[in-house]
Amino acid sequence: MPTDNTIKLNHIFSPIAFLYGIGVWFRNRLFDWGLLQSEQFPVPVICVGNLSAGGTGKTPHTEYIIRLLSPLYKVAVLSRGYKRKTTGFVLSTPESTSDEIGDEPYQMKRKFPDVQVAVDANRRRGIRNLLAFPKEKRPDVILLDDAFQHRYVIPSLSVVLTDYNRLYYYDELLPLGRLREPASGIRRADVVIVTKCSDELKPIDYRIMGGNMKLMAHQQLFFTRVCYGEIEPLFPQEAKPLTVKDIQRDDEILLLAGIASPEYFIKEAGKYSDKVTAITFADHHAFGKKDMKQIKAVFDKMTSPGKLILVTEKDAARLQNNPLLPDEWKKMLYYLPITINFCLDKQDAFNEMLKKHITTIQKNCISR
Repeated sequence: MPTDNTIKLNHIFSPIAFLYGIGVWFRNRLFDWGLLQSEQFPVPVICVGNLSAGGTGKTPHTEYIIRLLSPLYKVAVLSRGYKRKTTGFVLSTPESTSDEIGDEPYQMKRKFPDVQVAVDANRRRGIRNLLAFPKEKRPDVILLDDAFQHRYVIPSLSVVLTDYNRLYYYDELLPLGRLREPASGIRRADVVIVTKCSDELKPIDYRIMGGNMKLMAHQQLFFTRVCYGEIEPLFPQEAKPLTVKDIQRDDEILLLAGIASPEYFIKEAGKYSDKVTAITFADHHAFGKKDMKQIKAVFDKMTSPGKLILVTEKDAARLQNNPLLPDEWKKMLYYLPITINFCLDKQDAFNEMLKKHITTIQKNCISR
């Protein structure tokens, strides 16, 4: 089980982290005192965020909620659209690219074409634009992706994720650690989910984590683990269908990962082949000429007939429309989708909690 000793901290940055903490504390107090105005909206607004900078699994958890709610409600997802090349409010279309809306929103739009996916760094403006749609298009539920620190919006429900391998209560503020705000910020959460849990956890381990968090009575705690699906061709018209069972132990796999925590992806690929070569990049990395040259040099040295390139879903979103991608790679380029499962048989409890929340908010809005 993780401890404070397992988290690597950059102690040289302690003074900067101290000053950063003062700034975050002061900003939060301005909201608490009402000097900075927050806004509520007349629809369920569910925020999926975290206390730390990246790597907790927000996208697969947001996608889980989309799968749960979209058969029942008109769902919209509003994201910042990190590293997109556009500004302001953008509503995605089937023709949108990752450059226009960001890699994670692009991934969600590709998987859920009937769900409205929009991006706007100004979440209040983004929500207003969504609610200004004609009635038949106006969303019943809005999911805010990575907006826990965006306090200009008051969510009806805040879901905060924390990585089992880097639990927030052991971490420190940026740049000493990875926290965006002090661990005490967890008090604003309605639901806390410990993500990426090990299969080897025992009931006592879950109880210890729950005790360490010291959550309030109204806060609900869940635990999830990552589940990898079957590999998919990024270009189905070019590459042949392939399953994990088709990969031989001596087939060479070149792994490309531009995500915050690539170690789980690398470990999973090791289950398929004994010859895995990983090239990692920073989170949300944009693949340029230098990267393509590096990848080509490594891939050309691989000699097995069954060699392939395997990427994450998020990297697939950035590579699909990349003009620098060599055509000859398209028949050997695959991605590995991920989903999440709830531990301790708590999936139904989470689902019912979410549905009950939406019903309650909708009734309250009608009665006003």
